[in-house]
Amino acid sequence: MTAPLRKTIVGDVSGLPDGAMGPANLVWWGNLGFMLIEGTAFALAIGAYFYLQSQSPGWPPKGDAPPDLLWGSIFTAAMLASEIPNRLVCARARAKDPHGVRWGTLGMALIGIVLLGIRAFELGHLNIRWDHDAYGSVVWMLMVLHTSHLVTELGETSVQSVWLFTHRIETDQFSDVQDNSEYWSFVVLAWLPLYLVLYWVPRWL
Repeated sequence: MTAPLRKTIVGDVSGLPDGAMGPANLVWWGNLGFMLIEGTAFALAIGAYFYLQSQSPGWPPKGDAPPDLLWGSIFTAAMLASEIPNRLVCARARAKDPHGVRWGTLGMALIGIVLLGIRAFELGHLNIRWDHDAYGSVVWMLMVLHTSHLVTELGETSVQSVWLFTHRIETDQFSDVQDNSEYWSFVVLAWLPLYLVLYWVPRWL
């Protein structure tokens, strides 16, 4: 008798891995696209700031004052410091360490709460109302734009932390943690030009 012929099934995906991380995961590309869109929104908002500045004989306009440096600088330092544990969480996700991503993600959620607390003090020291004039409106627009990203990122990290403590963690979940860490880095990096524009440009002009 002849040996049985092995049939090749076209489209058979049974040999593929159950999940993937990084560029091999479609969600990674979606996260990248979202960051590009949001980055464009920040750039347009900063452009609006400089357009209004170019139409004003003084900046800030006479009678207005730039935001106090103290709380803005504390917030900026805290944001930059948050990148240390954030990078550690990302590394634990790549290493597929369940214990590391559970506690690391919880830690990042707590850091997000602290940052929002600092941001609340920062908003109280902008030295202008949002409806006072064009300068006040654009300052508050930039602050609220970034704060909305901070709030949504905190919400996502908190929900992810609860899920990680209550479910089995597989490759897709490690990938989600990595994507969330990279988006946190985006929120941190997006703040740096805003900090310069809001706090230092009025003092340099």
